[in-house]
Amino acid sequence: MAKLSHYDSAGRARMVDVSGKVVSSRTAEATAVVAMKPKVIKALRSNPKGDPLEVARLAGIMAAKRTAELIPMCHPLPISSVDVDVRIARPGVVVRSRVSTAAQTGVEMEAMVAAAVAALTVYDMCKALDKSIEIQQVVLQRKSGGKSGDYVRARPSAEVRS
Repeated sequence: MAKLSHYDSAGRARMVDVSGKVVSSRTAEATAVVAMKPKVIKALRSNPKGDPLEVARLAGIMAAKRTAELIPMCHPLPISSVDVDVRIARPGVVVRSRVSTAAQTGVEMEAMVAAAVAALTVYDMCKALDKSIEIQQVVLQRKSGGKSGDYVRARPSAEVRS
């Protein structure tokens, strides 16, 4: 089993030194599911605050770019691209994010933060209709590049299968 890298020999949290790593092309994809009642799904497009799906998409893009400000040990990265897709699907809304960079460390956290913040934005814009909306399954679906190589989630949930 690999050891946790965000601790020094004294057990204190630290930012990993990536200065000796090679710059490589890296991509990560994540998803989040926002489960909601059919009445909320039906009302999505008539939200007086605007289109929750488009606002969530923009929030996810913005969040990916600010990940290092939110997650203490994340490195600020030169993000090459961020794509966030927010769609109505069973059981409510499915968010998919894809982030790419050419850097010394990966963009898994950026992809997951994008998906999570987009999902939170859907909740924020719809909570007046139903406070029981649930954000579920914020997961890394795949990543490529870097020393650890490629990763593909073995069993994506039914709601987010490609």
